[in-house]
Amino acid sequence: MADQEVVRSGMPGRAWSPPALAVLATAAVVLLSGTVVFLGALFLSVAPPNSLSQRYQDQVNGLVYPEFEQNWKLFAPDPLQQNISVDVRARTADGDGNWVDLTAQDIAAVRGNPFPSHADQNLLRRAWDFYDSTHNAQDESPIGTRGRLSEEYLKRIALQRIGPTLLGSAITGIEVRSATVAVAAPPWSTQHWSTDPQYRQLPWWPVSTVDYRGLS
Repeated sequence: MADQEVVRSGMPGRAWSPPALAVLATAAVVLLSGTVVFLGALFLSVAPPNSLSQRYQDQVNGLVYPEFEQNWKLFAPDPLQQNISVDVRARTADGDGNWVDLTAQDIAAVRGNPFPSHADQNLLRRAWDFYDSTHNAQDESPIGTRGRLSEEYLKRIALQRIGPTLLGSAITGIEVRSATVAVAAPPWSTQHWSTDPQYRQLPWWPVSTVDYRGLS
C-alpha cells in the first residue's frame, strides 16, 4: 500500500500542449469580452441619456431588445401605477372564439409559487410594453423599425399559449387587446379616480402554419 501511495503521488499532472493552451486562452478572452460588452450594453440601456448611449443607441437596442429589456432606470425607478392585462381571441372557419385572459394565466402560475419563473412574471408583460412603445395608439401603425418585430413577438407569444386549433378547427387569425385599470387610491386618501377598465383592441392578425414554427 505504501508503494502504491508513493507511485501515485509521483504521477505527473496533465500537461497541456501550447496549441491547447492558446485555444483555452482565446476562448477565455472571447467569453470575458462578450460578458463585458453585454453588461456594458445593459448599463447604457438603463443609464440616463449620455453621449455614449446616444452614439451607440442602435447597437445597444439591437442587443438588449426584446429579450433583455429592463423595466427600470438606473437613478429614477418608475413604479407602475396601472394594472394591464392582455387578452387574446382566435378566429377559425367556424367563427370567432371567446377572449382568453393571458395575464390571468401568468398570475395563477406565480401566485403561491415560491420559485416563479421569469417567463411567467415578465414575458407577456414586457412583450406588451414593447408593442406599446413602438406603435401609434390611434391607428396601431408601427413606429420605427422595431414596430413589426414587436408585432411578431407578441403574436407568437399568444399563439404559443392558445395552440394551433380551437375546438378542433385550425386557427386562421388572432386578435389581441389590453385592459388597463388604474390602481385604486388607498383607503386613507381623499383622492378618487375611475378604476373602470380601458380597452385597446388591436387589428386581426392572420395566422398560418409558418407562425407556429419553433414554438413548443
